[in-house]
Amino acid sequence: MNEKKLVMSLDVGTTKVCTIIGEKKKSGLEIIGVGSHPSYGLKKGSVVNIDKTVRSISCSVEDAKQMSGVSDINEAIIGIAGNHIYCFNSSGVVPIKGKEITEADLDRVIEAAKAVLIPSDREVLHVIPQEFRVDNTSGIKDPVGMCGTRLEAHVHIVTGKTPLIQNLIKCVEASGIHPDNIVLQPIASSRSVLTTEEKELGVVLIDIGGGTTDIAVWKDSSLIHSQIVPVGGNHFTNDLAVALKIPHSEAERIKINHGSVLPEQVNQSAHISVQGLSGTKPREVRLGRVAEVLGARSEELFTIVDNIIREKNLQDMISGGYVITGGGSLIKGLQSLAEYVLEKPAKIGYPTPFGGMTSVMQNPKFSTVLGLMLEASSSVEVKEVKNKRISNDAFGKFSNSLKSVFKEIF
Repeated sequence: MNEKKLVMSLDVGTTKVCTIIGEKKKSGLEIIGVGSHPSYGLKKGSVVNIDKTVRSISCSVEDAKQMSGVSDINEAIIGIAGNHIYCFNSSGVVPIKGKEITEADLDRVIEAAKAVLIPSDREVLHVIPQEFRVDNTSGIKDPVGMCGTRLEAHVHIVTGKTPLIQNLIKCVEASGIHPDNIVLQPIASSRSVLTTEEKELGVVLIDIGGGTTDIAVWKDSSLIHSQIVPVGGNHFTNDLAVALKIPHSEAERIKINHGSVLPEQVNQSAHISVQGLSGTKPREVRLGRVAEVLGARSEELFTIVDNIIREKNLQDMISGGYVITGGGSLIKGLQSLAEYVLEKPAKIGYPTPFGGMTSVMQNPKFSTVLGLMLEASSSVEVKEVKNKRISNDAFGKFSNSLKSVFKEIF
């Protein structure tokens, strides 16, 4: 048991908490345990009830441990989102001290790019290199070994509110799990859903979760913009509940089983039976009415995304169009409506299968937790490589965090 290399990923979402345990083998990463439990303590990606969140996490982790047959794993990589996340681009410049650029020069230029003023209640989660420039040469991904006199770095910085991050960490630790790393959810989803070609060509990932929609814009294999929109699948459900005057649980059932965002694609004369509020009799509701409600909210969401892209002047960079994933992406007609509103090609993004994935796991709602698993696996590789290099004293000391960033992007 001690020889097994185990990794765990934990996606604490607004509607569900999902845990995956994987084992690293010579043949690759294999999923050996999965646990999913409804989430009751979060709102729009942020913890609002400590006790309920801890219970949800504990149940999910316990289910994954029972399936995997292991109980001695207590570290996990954690996904984070919420409308408190704020991301921006920054740059830094340093002179090159020697003839060639070294790892130490990379550390210095990354530190220079990080030297920006952020509020005292915020902390940096990621510093992700986009490109480097050596003198007048741009578009460099790894400048180590190149000659020059001036090194410039362009990076994407992800920050979050410290109290809200600490609340999430507190809940995870209270469930008996130590957070080994915290990763922004749209970065994780991109890892499991997007191909290398899509990231190179230019693509926007739209991850529709329960409480938020996470956006990640990629170009030339670099993350150039990310943002959390406080609109998610729960808003679709709430709209149905209010419009049809039915309980939230009944609205969720109708959304999943009969939902469509294009009224013209449903049978306007068809009716479904819905259970009203407690003490009332079931009644008939037109399918067209359901589609009208869901379509209005979907159009609003895609309009928000379109406004973000236009505000950041990114329209010409996304040649690959839009990829929609997450649990909220499975409503019928969403792809067609996205293409109409956003005026570019769109598709539903499914996680790329890897070791031990069943057909059940190959579902957009598992995109984030599967991406976190891939991140956890690669960070283990980076740590192993780093330890070997240090023991051999071949290349000197490296920045572990910087190597992790390079591994996840390049």
